[in-house]
Amino acid sequence: MRRSVTIRSFVSMGFVALLAAAWPAAAADTPVGGTYVMQSKDGKGEMSMKIDQWGPGKVKLTYHLKKVPNMEMTVVSGLKGEDAIVAVNGKPTGETMAITISDLRHSSAVVKMNGKPMGKSKATFSPDFKTLTVENDMTAMVGNAAQGKSTEVWVRQ
Repeated sequence: MRRSVTIRSFVSMGFVALLAAAWPAAAADTPVGGTYVMQSKDGKGEMSMKIDQWGPGKVKLTYHLKKVPNMEMTVVSGLKGEDAIVAVNGKPTGETMAITISDLRHSSAVVKMNGKPMGKSKATFSPDFKTLTVENDMTAMVGNAAQGKSTEVWVRQ
């Protein structure tokens, strides 16, 4: 149960960084090659997300939680609205993300667990790609708790 909540948190908060596939790797005006830290309520970064170009038309996101140092979550997506596998330490979790790019700074995703929709997210990069804001609406129950709506802010390091 706790693992599902952690995985849902990873996925729903950072998916939009996959927009990076639309740009050349490591350019100053793209998120590719960047590491973003999600800002917690106390101002400390508790989770990081690295954005790498994985292949033609694909991006790889790698997440790390400070509280769980040996856990790595990855998502590789073609960014065309197709389900992409969410893996933890290289093993599929049953969770997928279907990510669609709207324009150079906006995207949306549908998050599923075992094929059933869990929720939706939409995200926006600032014009300088230094900040990523993600709005989540997780409608499904995770464990015994409804996740509801939330907003995360990620800052490029």
